[in-house]
Amino acid sequence: MQYFYAIMWFVVGLILLFAMSKENKIFILAGGFFLVLGGWWLADAIRPELKMFEGGWGIALKCVTGAALVILTAAFVKEYRKKSREAAGSPEDDGDRPDF
Repeated sequence: MQYFYAIMWFVVGLILLFAMSKENKIFILAGGFFLVLGGWWLADAIRPELKMFEGGWGIALKCVTGAALVILTAAFVKEYRKKSREAAGSPEDDGDRPDF
């Protein structure tokens, strides 16, 4: 099962890198993270004595995952707000601010 997860993370990473990065450059970071995650699962499957999800290795993975999550969430929120402003035609985009 660990090999399946490793392959799945690699496939997701490659899809994000090659197919989705044309849409937005943040997918390069997301794809890279999933490739790292695939390598992590593969290393744990090949060398179970290293216990890649425990101890110092586990803490390192949690830190990398947390950093990627914060960066990707911030990028998603920024893009979501930009698209919703464009769709609504907000006054900031048109330059027509109401006078109060």
